[in-house]
Amino acid sequence: MTITTTKSAHAMTAGEVTRAIIERKPLFILDVRNESDYADWKIEGGIVESLNVPFFDLIDGVEDVLPRLPADRDVLVVCAKEGSSVFVAEQLAEAGIEGVRYLQGGMKAWSEYLEPVKIGDLKDGGELYQFVRMGKGCLSYMAISEGEAAVVDTLRMTDVFEDFAKAKGAVIKHTLDTHLHADHISGGRKLAENSGGTYWLPPKDADEVVFDYHPLDDQSRINVGGTSLSIRPIYSPGHTIGSTSIIVDDRYLLSGDILFVESIGRPDLAGNAGDWADDLRNTLYSTYKELSDDLLVLPAHFGKTSELGEGGRVAARLGDLFASNPGLNIDSEKAFRKTVTTNLPAQPNAYQDIRRTNMGRVQPSDDEQRDMEIGPNRCAVHDK
Repeated sequence: MTITTTKSAHAMTAGEVTRAIIERKPLFILDVRNESDYADWKIEGGIVESLNVPFFDLIDGVEDVLPRLPADRDVLVVCAKEGSSVFVAEQLAEAGIEGVRYLQGGMKAWSEYLEPVKIGDLKDGGELYQFVRMGKGCLSYMAISEGEAAVVDTLRMTDVFEDFAKAKGAVIKHTLDTHLHADHISGGRKLAENSGGTYWLPPKDADEVVFDYHPLDDQSRINVGGTSLSIRPIYSPGHTIGSTSIIVDDRYLLSGDILFVESIGRPDLAGNAGDWADDLRNTLYSTYKELSDDLLVLPAHFGKTSELGEGGRVAARLGDLFASNPGLNIDSEKAFRKTVTTNLPAQPNAYQDIRRTNMGRVQPSDDEQRDMEIGPNRCAVHDK
């Protein structure tokens, strides 16, 4: 591991922070962003404790904050892009705080880091991986079989998927979006173009897109690695009108933003909460009920780090979710509609601009895309 040194303050990468959370290592964070930014979005999970003291309160010295820092563990200083945290970390080191570190790349790097986690082996000897975006709560998937790969709900950091497939000796043949995303910018089309693969999108979500795509619907049959790995789409509206779940290898249910480990999707991000509430209930209580209880549910997002399981993976058996997930145990249609249409959390930051970007109607710069995605995902009815 390469350590960047500034006096006695060392860098800590987003990957190291992610693994600390997964492994439940104690971590104390001094977040020097503005109070409003901290309140909206911060590093959480595992055994993380944090303190917010804005940078401008520390410019003239760190003496006042020293008594509030723990003596029994390292301190990680966090800011938006890195510079302010380096300055504060230097001051803390000079004040005698040992083991002080700063987040390399700041919250920008935290938002973009992806941690690949193996979900399991496939029947033909292939593998299925989940890519955990800890800082945003996004989840992507790569199925690999016989030197070919398919990527589902690709994030805009397409180089991560390209490098991973290359390391596995696989060529990306397909990219699929389970729906038109509103909380993050899809990298599916770009990844398909880069790899020479096919980009799939549910046609009922594509009324306003301005690019070519291959329609993902119940009639689609996608094979990876010859005929060894079958990907079967299932129309499952509710989060969007075109939301489509994907069954991989007859063992895994990629549920998009319809069903999460601890909650269910929200139907309001295109302004149709009332219309789509009934679709959402039908998908969850009828379409999903007809599927095998033994399918492993793999969602496109998680809202809380409590949804992380062994090794950091986010997954649950469908039958277990019907027993434990509150969103699958609402007795009446009236109560369900109220749950998914009232008192919802704030909508994702810049979600309208993100939707227009995913339609191909605007082409923001890389920096603009990063700014649009800053903050939590808020795709579930419980994300606050």
